[in-house]
Amino acid sequence: MKVEDFDMFCTLLRQRSGLVLTSDKAYLLESRLMPVARKWTLKSLDELAVAVRSKRDEALLRDITEAMTTNESSFFRDQKPFDQFKQVVLPHLLANRAAKKQIRVWSAACSSGQEAYSLAMLLQEEGARLAGWRIEILGTDLSSEMVNKARAGLYTQFEVQRGLPITHLVKYFKQMGDKWQLNDDIRGKVQYREYNLLSDLTPLGQFDVIFCRNVLIYFDQPTKSKVLEAMAKLLPPDGILYLGGAETVLGITEKFKPMEGQRGLYTLAAK
Repeated sequence: MKVEDFDMFCTLLRQRSGLVLTSDKAYLLESRLMPVARKWTLKSLDELAVAVRSKRDEALLRDITEAMTTNESSFFRDQKPFDQFKQVVLPHLLANRAAKKQIRVWSAACSSGQEAYSLAMLLQEEGARLAGWRIEILGTDLSSEMVNKARAGLYTQFEVQRGLPITHLVKYFKQMGDKWQLNDDIRGKVQYREYNLLSDLTPLGQFDVIFCRNVLIYFDQPTKSKVLEAMAKLLPPDGILYLGGAETVLGITEKFKPMEGQRGLYTLAAK
């Protein structure tokens, strides 16, 4: 791939998704964009680059962006965050939201929906404690393909084997040929929307908890800061932000501080 084409694709991806690619990731660009080139009846990445520069076709730009954004996910991924939600976050919310009995949770960059559905199943298991409560879970992703997959709630054998307890598979899924369909009750607990984290986040409304795990690692420093400060505006004073185990707010924003004794959990810093 020509250096100028690589730079052009990198600029495009950074502007549209926040994704930052270094020169050692050229192989990733080539492997993921060739299927896009073929879809648009183009023979090479050189032709794809020419098409981008000449057409600026929004559908083409969307296909390129979606092909490059990482869609790695699994049920109850890393487990610890879900244990924290059950043992730390949920008791906190039950105590502090007792008057209005309402909780809103956002799974940002939700990919194919496993994180949001894991939360829905966890909350279903806590049904007795949540009697009379209104629970809203929103999952968003910039990929229309991933959002549609999440809404369908249909997963392969490989996908349900990754992190999903067998008891939950039996209880909440039905086998459909060689795939597994999540039941309507759990699917109905999650709403999905196509949304870009670089867009204005205020239309999404307020949340009590935001999951934004393993997303910021793909952004440069200014973009990380922009996204975190936008998310801070969506949380109440006692709201909670989840980040991935390898992520931090330190040196990026002063809007959040780590929650003492709880790795990966952050609360709003005092003003």
